[in-house]
Amino acid sequence: MPSGLTPTTRPLRLLLLSHAFNSLTQRLFVELRARGHEVSVELDIADGVTEEAVAMFAPDVVIAPFLKRRIPATVWQRVPCLVVHPGVVGDRGPAALDRAILRGDTHWGVTVLQAVDDFDAGPVWASVNFPMRAAPKGSLYRQEVTEAATQAVLRALQRIADGKQPQDPGPTRWWPAVPPAERAIDWAQDDSATVLRKIRSADGHPGLQTRLFGQDCRVFDAHPVTTRPAPAAFADFRPGQAMARRGPALLCRTVDGAVWIGHVRPEGPTPQPASLLPLKLPATEVFRVQAAALPELPVPLHRASAAGQDDWDELRYEESGPQGARVGQLHFAFHNGAMSTRQCERLRDALRLARGRDTQVLVLLGGEDFFSNGIHLNAIEAAAAHDGDSAADASWRNIEAMNDVVLEILTMDDRLTVAALRGNAGAGGVFLALAADEVWAHPGVVLNPHYRNMGNLHGSEYWTYVLPRRAGAGRAQAIVQGRLPLGARQAAELGLVDACFGSVGEGFLREVRSRAGELALHNASSRVRAKLARRAADEAHRPLAAYRADELAQMHRNFYGFDPSYHVARYHFVHKLAHAWTPRHLAVHR
Repeated sequence: MPSGLTPTTRPLRLLLLSHAFNSLTQRLFVELRARGHEVSVELDIADGVTEEAVAMFAPDVVIAPFLKRRIPATVWQRVPCLVVHPGVVGDRGPAALDRAILRGDTHWGVTVLQAVDDFDAGPVWASVNFPMRAAPKGSLYRQEVTEAATQAVLRALQRIADGKQPQDPGPTRWWPAVPPAERAIDWAQDDSATVLRKIRSADGHPGLQTRLFGQDCRVFDAHPVTTRPAPAAFADFRPGQAMARRGPALLCRTVDGAVWIGHVRPEGPTPQPASLLPLKLPATEVFRVQAAALPELPVPLHRASAAGQDDWDELRYEESGPQGARVGQLHFAFHNGAMSTRQCERLRDALRLARGRDTQVLVLLGGEDFFSNGIHLNAIEAAAAHDGDSAADASWRNIEAMNDVVLEILTMDDRLTVAALRGNAGAGGVFLALAADEVWAHPGVVLNPHYRNMGNLHGSEYWTYVLPRRAGAGRAQAIVQGRLPLGARQAAELGLVDACFGSVGEGFLREVRSRAGELALHNASSRVRAKLARRAADEAHRPLAAYRADELAQMHRNFYGFDPSYHVARYHFVHKLAHAWTPRHLAVHR
């Protein structure tokens, strides 16, 4: 047993030590607090800062969900430190998940180890394995890895509390970071499956190095082509060339077909055009001029999900159920949940199409990994590099477009709307969900229903209407001022979520479809009548236009006023600048 810790069932003082307050750290934060533990957070900035945090908080255990440096010996020799490693027992190194994807492993896992002098070499407190999906690294991390890590940390803490000992890891193998040459795309040799696997192994970070249109770049967000273009479409293109465009993505030729590449980050000393910034942006935006010369390959919004009919696009609409109890389902899988002005306009138009369909319930499904995270900060930052534009103007366009989306949902008065959260939601994306009549989520979902971490941004999306009507005025202010993540169960207790059920993945989606079908069959008509009456009463009390006007007056100050906090915070966020200190709402020990 670690020194200084005795078997106990009492709540523990737990310090989360992490490189960033990322999705896994947030999930552990809400899960551990929900179990009654006292939790504080310290970002891994410097050894001296970590030592100071441990001295101030005096934790029973330090938990490290996401680190890029060793925990100092002055800490792990005094306090038991649990390191979350996204690899199976015996695996060591900083690119465990990258390599598992590159190898095509069918199963992987998470191991919770005790910190020692060497990376990932300590005794094992718990491990949880899972089957691997064919998916990008970031998606696997946010879903399977996060679920397994949460289970493993809880098991490790229980073992410690029960007075058990950690296990020897047995033989181990160190895997270094993946060098660029090891996963470089050979466009003349690699088939589509290999290209996808290589891009997915680097998705999120660091991105896969390649060249498009003669420009060095890193590519992300790759998707298979399930409806193959006619062979004649390939005749004039060599592997590695972009052939067509759709939404944010470019269709790039491979030796046996093609793949969609959705996002790109330019690199190199002389990007062309010179206005290109080293930011991850939609591929058709980075290569705006080149993309405009390519043919567009549209796909119908309303299409079935059967194989061969669901060729990739950000949006997809489908229907199910008998006449009189029809359910529409609108998928909007925007990369990392960010919604640019263009994406908001597309979603608004999709909602209008759905409104014209004969359905009793409309389910808003977002994407697998994120429901929505609100305005697109990278696209806003990039706008400043274009002549005649500015980040402030781009912010204004984006928030107006987000508001138009929320307004479509709030005024959809002829059917019930359900926001089904398969993944996390943040900022304006939370309030987009709260605009629906029902909000459903599985227990692994984390919500961040606030804006103030982005330079004290006031926020819009009618939050001053949708949040108080669910949580009450006093509680609504506490939620946005508190700036803390909420687990789906806690959100349900606060009235933000109506039903919390199922688990991450396809199981949740199946139950959503079943529940939506029952709602359409049995309760839709009476619920719609009650909804109409409430909306009319609310509008008479205060029109939606008044909420929007007041919110936008505050946002105008954020965007155009003398206080640059929002612009500074956005710059730090999109350029991923290191934290200089831990925010005080997280570091309660300070």
